[in-house]
Amino acid sequence: MLTGRRPFGRGGLSVGPVGYGVAALGNLYQALPDDVWPRCVPAAWDAGVRYFDVAPHYGLGLAEERLGQALAGRPRDELIVSSKVGRLLVPNEDYAGERDPGMFDVPATLRRVRDYSRDGVLRSLENTLRRTGLDRIDVLFVHDPDDHEREALDGAFPALEELRSQDVIRSYGAGMNQSAMLARFVRETDLDIVMVAGRYTLLDQSALDDLLPLAAERGVSVAAAGVFNSGLLATPRPGPVARYDYAQASAALVERAHRIADIAERHGATLPVLAAQFPLAHPAVATVVLGADSPEQIVSNAALVSEPLDPLVWAELADAGLLRADAPTADSVTERMG
Repeated sequence: MLTGRRPFGRGGLSVGPVGYGVAALGNLYQALPDDVWPRCVPAAWDAGVRYFDVAPHYGLGLAEERLGQALAGRPRDELIVSSKVGRLLVPNEDYAGERDPGMFDVPATLRRVRDYSRDGVLRSLENTLRRTGLDRIDVLFVHDPDDHEREALDGAFPALEELRSQDVIRSYGAGMNQSAMLARFVRETDLDIVMVAGRYTLLDQSALDDLLPLAAERGVSVAAAGVFNSGLLATPRPGPVARYDYAQASAALVERAHRIADIAERHGATLPVLAAQFPLAHPAVATVVLGADSPEQIVSNAALVSEPLDPLVWAELADAGLLRADAPTADSVTERMG
């Protein structure tokens, strides 16, 4: 059972074990009905979630607008909001009624322009504050700079350092679907939080090779996102057409997930419980960020980390070659969290 709060960055923030990634509020893959999306953030709040992650990219700003509406009136000092920089939203002058091509079911009245410059960071933050209606954003991540590493190092990170030194934001970092570049950013900048998606999960522990040891050494907090690997680990028994990293999962990955599920069931657990709790055993990981597109799913996700687990499940997974032997497991995390 994982409860309590952990330090989140070096700016005095702390988080619970679960954060809510609100991409679905931007109509990810499909539009959320008007009687559903307004209930999502209240459901997370009632379940004890106080960390909310968003980005301009999500629904061309729609997720930021909806998150701001949902948080209006909540005690600001009790919650943490992170957003991202690197994709500016500008008017789509050629708009002719088409939908957004970027996985979000929204009108393409705006378009994304990559901009990792100092000016781009400042403009992005200004626009995020306007869309959310919040008085501040606590954490800013450089978003997916895979093909823009030099621009991020020369422009975005110095700008974020300036914003943190002026107490405009509390912490900054980067959010990516890879660990190698995040590790370089940990070495080369003074960031204090990173969000790594999909690279520290039951099916992919590659962040152990670079990012996680370095983050622990440098006192950098890690938010683990994509812990269900796009859905393959989100149900007790994945179907044959489950998704993995935004694409259809291979038969080999589906079979591996079923082998993990077999062991989980022998210990009275489920695949989603293991997937949510596994990353939290690493000393650098402060929280797992879980997406959801319904109030019911949010409540279910928030409860995953509260499920008691037989610590022998991790040893059996390692013995079966389904978990790296050097991966920290939950028999030590309870001692850290108290």
